[in-house]
Amino acid sequence: MSMRSKQLSSLTCLLFVICCCHGGNILVWPEDGSHWLNMKVILRKLHSHSHSLTVVRSSKSWYIKENSSLYSTITVNSVETEDVGPDYFKMLIERSLALQRMSSFFRFLEQQKDIANILKVFHNGALRMVSAIFDDAALVERLREAKFDLLLTDPAFPAGVLLANFLHLPMVYNVRWLNAGDAHMQIAPSPPSHVPMYNSLLHDQMNFLQRMENFLRYLFSLLQERYIIVPIYRELLERHFPPGTDLLTMQQSADIWLMRMDFVFEFPRPTMPNMVYMGGFQCQPAQALPTELEEFMQSSGKHGVVIMSLGAVVSALPTAITEAIATAFAEIPQKVLWRYHGERPSTLGKNTLLLEWFPQNDLLGHPKTRVFVSHGGTNGIYEAIYHGVPVLALPLLFDQFDNVLRLQVRGAARVLQVATLTSQEFLEALKDVLENPLYRSSIRKLSELHHDRPLSPLDSATFWIEYVIRHKGAAHLHSEGNNLPWYSYHNIDVLAFLLTFTVIALLTLAYVCKLLCCRKSIKKRKVE
Repeated sequence: MSMRSKQLSSLTCLLFVICCCHGGNILVWPEDGSHWLNMKVILRKLHSHSHSLTVVRSSKSWYIKENSSLYSTITVNSVETEDVGPDYFKMLIERSLALQRMSSFFRFLEQQKDIANILKVFHNGALRMVSAIFDDAALVERLREAKFDLLLTDPAFPAGVLLANFLHLPMVYNVRWLNAGDAHMQIAPSPPSHVPMYNSLLHDQMNFLQRMENFLRYLFSLLQERYIIVPIYRELLERHFPPGTDLLTMQQSADIWLMRMDFVFEFPRPTMPNMVYMGGFQCQPAQALPTELEEFMQSSGKHGVVIMSLGAVVSALPTAITEAIATAFAEIPQKVLWRYHGERPSTLGKNTLLLEWFPQNDLLGHPKTRVFVSHGGTNGIYEAIYHGVPVLALPLLFDQFDNVLRLQVRGAARVLQVATLTSQEFLEALKDVLENPLYRSSIRKLSELHHDRPLSPLDSATFWIEYVIRHKGAAHLHSEGNNLPWYSYHNIDVLAFLLTFTVIALLTLAYVCKLLCCRKSIKKRKVE
């Protein structure tokens, strides 16, 4: 298909989307931090389509502003018992680095304990937030009178799911993670024989021992979900929902799952008809940089620039690691632009510029950018793929280890272990990614595949949100398999019946044969 044909096709799809949906009234329950940054991209697009947006936020939100030209807000003053702020994430990073120094067996056991504790903290926070709404009769009445068309939520924690079901609203997910792991596990078949579990550091081609580890992780995730997460919401469900209401069934009831992933990056796996893949939806062509930044980029000459960022949550690494990285940066001919908070490293070279914030997407799309040093967050990884920039990865928390593994398997990244990082190791890896053309050719191939689609990820997400508004849901895309008990879903009852029938048949046959043989023996004795 020619470029002009592709443009005409995209324009036709966009006109169809715009013309077929009048402005809807959308209630939004986002998650904070980096999750909010990509939710805001969708809200900006929906606002441009004349939709009315109302965002539910905590009074202690980090990023979600109370006043915005894009949306109105409902601010909830929930009772906070644990402050999940920068200090909490600093503690998580220190713990993650400690785990990296352990043997694989003890690391696995400690990981499960840490995951259980993290789940309790975040899910109890979600519980307090939604409880504050349910206990406010005036607010509940206000929400009912608003007559929202749907609820758009990030279901990493199920407060938005509970509110949507309480208000009987169609529901669309902006989702990547749900409960104790990958959202696919909740809605699509996810055989642990070839679908790597969250934080397993495994790919889809596993040997026997790796499959055993992956299966154990799968069992642990089911146990965490059933015995840690579900009980947290039990009392709330009993107070505000009909008897027998089940949290996991609620979570499966979303009409459309907008998955923040692309199979250019992810390993292939089974899917479902109401799952829409929009990985990289937040990416866009690079815009012109501020004058000072553009001058810095141009001053790099033929060597180019290395960009480093550890995302929206991590302020800085431990001092020893920071100093090691700064020392290595000082020894390369490239200029370095480092998003950094905290005390200036003593070994910082003259080629390195520290900034508390910079336009990451625009810098990655700049022709002078050579390498992206990243913690492996989903947003940054997709921006690197979108712009074709190879990655030197320093994973720290959560899904970052899985993200960078997938990029490494495809030859587009090199991964370092932060806990034991030395200046020499970092310098050698950085030079490898800068000088080895295979990294750049691999990431550019991924970029080419990522761009080759009939409709952009953001336009696709917008279409399906408006589809749910137009049709008041998408029940026809739901699989009946989600309503089956586990033993019926896996045909355990059928296998048990067939096995029982076979055993009875064999026993009956043996009994008949024995009976016939006895009669024959009696007749023979009588003849004699």
